[in-house]
Amino acid sequence: MKRSAFTLVELLVVIAIIGMLVGLLLPAVQQAREAARVMQCSNNLKQLGLGAMNHEAANKFYPSGGWIHRWEGDPDFGAGDKQPGSWMYSLLPYLEQQTLWSLGMDGNQTVDANIKANNATRAQFPMTFLSCPSRRTCKLYASGVGGFNSNGITTSAKTEYNACTGDGYCSLSTSVSTYAEALATKLTGGNTGITYGKSKTTIGEVRDGTSNTFLYGEKYLDSSKYEVSTNSESATGDNQTPWAGPDNDSFRQTQYMASNPSNLAPRQDRPGFNNGSIFGSAHAGSFGMTMGDASVQRISYSIDPEMYSYLGKKADGKAVTLEL
Repeated sequence: MKRSAFTLVELLVVIAIIGMLVGLLLPAVQQAREAARVMQCSNNLKQLGLGAMNHEAANKFYPSGGWIHRWEGDPDFGAGDKQPGSWMYSLLPYLEQQTLWSLGMDGNQTVDANIKANNATRAQFPMTFLSCPSRRTCKLYASGVGGFNSNGITTSAKTEYNACTGDGYCSLSTSVSTYAEALATKLTGGNTGITYGKSKTTIGEVRDGTSNTFLYGEKYLDSSKYEVSTNSESATGDNQTPWAGPDNDSFRQTQYMASNPSNLAPRQDRPGFNNGSIFGSAHAGSFGMTMGDASVQRISYSIDPEMYSYLGKKADGKAVTLEL
């Protein structure tokens, strides 16, 4: 009885064909996974935008930018220009995080052990809605955190999203170390974007149109420094807790410089290039931005720098409509 079987050549051909198919399918699988990560990242930005809209409905202004990176959130100061914490801190009650926002609330508007301990606790809560899955996992990272109303800690949560401050942001001096002095200090300038130090921007002040003005977006990072960011790495814009006030950890700019148009242009993350002032992401081709009406747009890295700068300002009279 004759028995049939594969020859060695036939077996090698089959293996080669399977290898080719796997080679063809693998990029498609990777692209599908990245598309899912982009969708999740855009959803995070959408949640931040909806939180901002709910904050505006409740308080009649967008979340304030806070005082400076040396000050973190304090629930006893509520919302607005009297709140030392970041815009992300002010959003917490509108993102189903009322308990996290309330840590340290005791009716005592002083820098004491209670607020310092609770700010340290809050800083070590990683939040999935502040994490881009294409960049790094949601966990604690090395940190150079330390301020007037917080305890120094060596690790903290991080954020991949920053507020758009237009041409630059204003903030308190790092020498302002008491609540009384900080509350009494007025800030001027650096207010072309929707969010900046001590901001209380109303929808009516966004005269270029909320759908035409950047609110929040993905920040650029040097990809070689995702895991390491201490005080010595402060220029990366990634060494503070998400709940601290104005700094390049929580704000990015869109300013157009005619002498160097690409200086503050958005970029895709890459190793060895450090710029803590610009937007960007780990995604190829485009990065996500939340507009002032909570809509989310994918913005090409090749966007015209001058048009890009117009989108960062709320009332320069040069409204730009994004082509969808």
